[in-house]
Amino acid sequence: MNRQRLSRLIKVAAVLMLAGVVLGGCSAMRAQNPSSLLKPVNAVPEGEERLMLKGHDVVAYFTLGRHALGQAQYRSVYEGVSFRFASAEHKALFDAAPAKYLPQYGGFCANGIAYGIPWGGDADTWRIDQGKLYIFGGQGSKDAFELNVAANTALADKYWKEEVAGSNSFIQRTWRLVVRVPHYQSGEDLARAVAASKASGKP
Repeated sequence: MNRQRLSRLIKVAAVLMLAGVVLGGCSAMRAQNPSSLLKPVNAVPEGEERLMLKGHDVVAYFTLGRHALGQAQYRSVYEGVSFRFASAEHKALFDAAPAKYLPQYGGFCANGIAYGIPWGGDADTWRIDQGKLYIFGGQGSKDAFELNVAANTALADKYWKEEVAGSNSFIQRTWRLVVRVPHYQSGEDLARAVAASKASGKP
């Protein structure tokens, strides 16, 4: 590695560390980064709570085959993160086996995690594959991921395990937006690949 590149990386690391300190008190950062095994998570602050997927019911994907907003009276706290459910039955199912219903990659966009970036994740854009729930940051991200589900899942699993799990979401996100993974593709690149796939008639 040449001196110029090393100097640049040191500066980036310093900025990221400073940003982490400055933003450490930010409620959004606290919501995404609990002191638990779930760190980081796609959660938002709500009072003193960190609310997973803006209160959407993680069980509904499996039982109803759709996303559904949970209700405040049906609530569970798991690993410092609050989950809401559409019914008492869904709450009971979650309480009996929470790991079964947790979205992969902390509920962040699965396509983003394939690039080491914990970002996005919309409750209404999702898929269940081999009994696991994957959330996406919009239909474009889901379409890009589905160009090669096996390869993209392998990449997301790798980056989640090696970099993202246990990290600070803001620092990790900033780092991987600056120092991109070798297979990085821009949103425009992915959109073109999706359009080409659809034009060719591939599923």
